[in-house]
Amino acid sequence: MEYSRKDGYPGETDGKLYSLGDMVKAGCGDCQGCWDCCRGMGQSIVLNPLDISLLVKNLETSFETLLKDKIELKVEEGLILPCLKMRQEDEACVFLNGEGRCAIHPFRPGICRIFPLGRSYQNNSLQYILLVNGCTKENRTKVKVKKWIDTPNVQENEKFLTAWHYFCRGLEERIQKKADEKLAKEVSMYVLKRFYLETCPEPEDFYDWFWPRLREGEKEWLETWKMD
Repeated sequence: MEYSRKDGYPGETDGKLYSLGDMVKAGCGDCQGCWDCCRGMGQSIVLNPLDISLLVKNLETSFETLLKDKIELKVEEGLILPCLKMRQEDEACVFLNGEGRCAIHPFRPGICRIFPLGRSYQNNSLQYILLVNGCTKENRTKVKVKKWIDTPNVQENEKFLTAWHYFCRGLEERIQKKADEKLAKEVSMYVLKRFYLETCPEPEDFYDWFWPRLREGEKEWLETWKMD
């Protein structure tokens, strides 16, 4: 079973894999004033291009502006990717407000949206796992996975997440194989520019914007970048 480090720390699971139609014990009663899962996450909430696109659009800002105090860059297997930033004073997410509520809840990142579920990738497909110690709420209720993750256009979203996961993994494998710091930086700068600095323009659909870029990236860095 393969867990993605870019999809949150897996921790301990119940050993099961879930699909959209399955019932899972994830219901927490709308948190009821709890925000434990919004603290102490370090750099584990890595953001994909859709996450950034939604932040830029809804906050009416830019990737560069977000880098000032809302997100930061981390190195993941040699690949540089953005992640949510935690406040130094209390290790809480920078988007957690004074009432302990998420200030970006309607357009929060996918990792936050599905928690305490995580993602598992096998054979070019995506399923979900339950992080049994992820949520501190007791007596969680069963809810259908599709309802819990509350993701628009969910089938296309799963297709996107799977393709992005394997694209990044392919780049990481080649970076590790080549062991060339200059080349690793060049690849990371390409990814940051094409998928993060350049965000989906209004009113274009994100997925229509994303797929041609992914195919371009695959051709540029995976198909023609030969492994020794």
